Amino acid sequence: MSAQASGAAEEGSGHGSERDAEGSPERLIALSDGIYAIAMTLLVLDVQVPDGLDPAGFRHAISHLWAQLGAYVWSFYIIGAFWRDQRKLFLRMRRVDTTVLRLTLAALGAIALLPFPTALLAEYREQSLAVALYAAAITIAVALHISIATTVWRREHLQARHITDELGRSVIRDLSATAIVFGVSVPVAFVSPHAAVGVWLLLIPAKFVTGRRLRAARR
Repeated sequence: MSAQASGAAEEGSGHGSERDAEGSPERLIALSDGIYAIAMTLLVLDVQVPDGLDPAGFRHAISHLWAQLGAYVWSFYIIGAFWRDQRKLFLRMRRVDTTVLRLTLAALGAIALLPFPTALLAEYREQSLAVALYAAAITIAVALHISIATTVWRREHLQARHITDELGRSVIRDLSATAIVFGVSVPVAFVSPHAAVGVWLLLIPAKFVTGRRLRAARR
């Protein structure tokens, strides 16, 4: 009886440890790191020059390569920013609940999809639909990250380090700047793809302003 009781206790303890591990952010951080790394790697696969080109074809391919490199660099920056902000948020968490888990999986799905609209943008940057799809994909990913940040900010029992209202609002403002810029560019793309890309450049001053406020709030 004693051995059976001991075995049952060990089994129960094992299940408890498993549940605790599933509720901790470490597994979600590891999964996120893997998804982000794969998405970043897939971006570069579309940067290539076909084999067997004659001199004229090679020069044309090289000139087209700049568009591919531009789409790669821009998307790499965006995905890297998502990864950095999500990791900082998760490091402030004590545990993960069902809502955060579902939102994070949805956000990772959106991130994993980004190499596809990036390839469309590089190949068909003159097409309104390609530019609009890229902007819409970024907007959806940002909206999901805003949902994650808001959920963690509002649920103090998930936090290992308290997220003040000032910091929470600063994080939401920083993410919202990206959502607004790309969201506005979606309808603009159907009027002029070049104008939509110009709208994206507004992200640079917007991020500068919100980034300063965010750094001040963290201090």
